[in-house]
Amino acid sequence: MDSLNGKFTSVTPILRIFEDNKAKEFYLSFLEFQLDWEHRFEEGAPLYMQVSRDQTVLHLSEHHGDCCPGSAIRIQTENIAAFHERLLSKNYAYAKPGLETTPWGTLEVSVTDPFGNRLIFYGHPE
Repeated sequence: MDSLNGKFTSVTPILRIFEDNKAKEFYLSFLEFQLDWEHRFEEGAPLYMQVSRDQTVLHLSEHHGDCCPGSAIRIQTENIAAFHERLLSKNYAYAKPGLETTPWGTLEVSVTDPFGNRLIFYGHPE
């Protein structure tokens, strides 16, 4: 591709959240992302924050105009079976994901956050 036309380098999905404590419990405690930063325009204003794990970066927003709840994203994951076992060992009350073998040859773990967003972690059989 002609470098003058631009080169895509990464994608940062924005997912809608409604309550920061539930979001932190799910993304930080359950999925083991780290909190990179938080922003509010003023005290009591909606939260916008960035979480990350390895090379995956997500933005989580309480701002109603940023995005709609109910999105789905796919995250390629190395050693998906070990990741699945780790999630189950957490005994998180709101998600007990399975490990699915797809017709297209991947293993997938699908979890839905407290706000209706679906995260599909996928990998290849080891």
